[in-house]
Amino acid sequence: MKYKTKVLVIGYVWAEPNSSAAGSHMLSIMQLFQKQNWQVEFATPAQASEHAIDLPAIGISTKNILLNCDSFDTYVQEYNPDIVLFDRFLMEEQFGWRVEKHCPQALKILDTEDLQCLRSARHQAHKANRKMNQTDLFSDLAKREIAAILRCDISLIISTFEMELLINTFKIDPTLLQHLPFMVDLEKLPKITKPFLERQHFMTIGNFRHAPNWDVVLHLQEIWTEIRKKLPKAELHIYGSYPPPKATALHNPKKGFHLKGWADSAHEVMEQSRICLAPIRFGAGIKGKLLDAMITQTPSVTSSLGSEGMHDQEPWAGMVTDNVEDFVEAAVKLYTDEEAWSKAQKHGTELLYSRYNSKVLGQNLIEKIIEVQENLEQHRLNNFTGAMLKHHSMMSTKYMSQWINEKNKNQAKD
Repeated sequence: MKYKTKVLVIGYVWAEPNSSAAGSHMLSIMQLFQKQNWQVEFATPAQASEHAIDLPAIGISTKNILLNCDSFDTYVQEYNPDIVLFDRFLMEEQFGWRVEKHCPQALKILDTEDLQCLRSARHQAHKANRKMNQTDLFSDLAKREIAAILRCDISLIISTFEMELLINTFKIDPTLLQHLPFMVDLEKLPKITKPFLERQHFMTIGNFRHAPNWDVVLHLQEIWTEIRKKLPKAELHIYGSYPPPKATALHNPKKGFHLKGWADSAHEVMEQSRICLAPIRFGAGIKGKLLDAMITQTPSVTSSLGSEGMHDQEPWAGMVTDNVEDFVEAAVKLYTDEEAWSKAQKHGTELLYSRYNSKVLGQNLIEKIIEVQENLEQHRLNNFTGAMLKHHSMMSTKYMSQWINEKNKNQAKD
């Protein structure tokens, strides 16, 4: 088969759609490209992982690449992509200048997944037990991430909150950005899920390597004690990939606190549960677990940060609160009140249709890509700051990478 467009995706890690929302999001983007009859190859310097999806089995070729190594130059020249998608800004830092040098006409897209500078700033503020301030946000990490956005032709932004932050606070030209939340195939939504009386217990899920998810588990220890007083027969089931010993040590069946670890299907375990709990205290982007809850018609109780960027004025698919006492009260009410539970279900379905329709979101992205491709020279001329950041005097990453490469060559000779 002859393809009109060749796409190279440079992944930070191997795609693990069953382990993380980021993995699921990346897979959905690659499959969208395949639907356009575009050739897609996934390359990454990451080590193989046990939960990675078999990409060749779904028609996506793969390639192992090396950091700080000229071998990538030969590879990218031979593959000669029309589009290069960087998975998070670290991959743009490492490989962007090489793509620019050897494939200057390739459209460069950055998939931010979420703004790491925002997540880091909130984490710092949380550890200091205070609100995030401008100093937290305008960090060295932010300078690097924003620079990567400016060097690319299009950056995919997952939440409306982050779109507004980039435009209003960081003063990014909106033409460089494309809002792309999780894409849900509405035709595959379950028509019927387990009813209220056939479900039991509470649950949460999340990759334990992601700091906000681990904090959720710690916070739930405090919250669960209060919920358990009111619902002594209820249990909390905590799922997630890569649980460390400090997590499994919290397993306490006597108190109904169950560390379950890896789940083969997030949707299956979620549909068995009556309520999803997500008391998120820091982080960024939008939360895959809360989207999965809506898909499986499982009401959720979360924080304002948890629902951030996932809805505006629309009713939430459950309850949103930052107060522990109110969180406990909301969890108990939804768990015991079938009418309130059913109403929350309905709100979740309405949100899926209004905000996460894969056909609409996918079409918007493809139209954006084609529009920029057709006007690439003018698009780049309009982005003077991005051109300035590509200038040799600003390319410290390039020269550091070349230095490491030469150092490695000399060590190999020795």
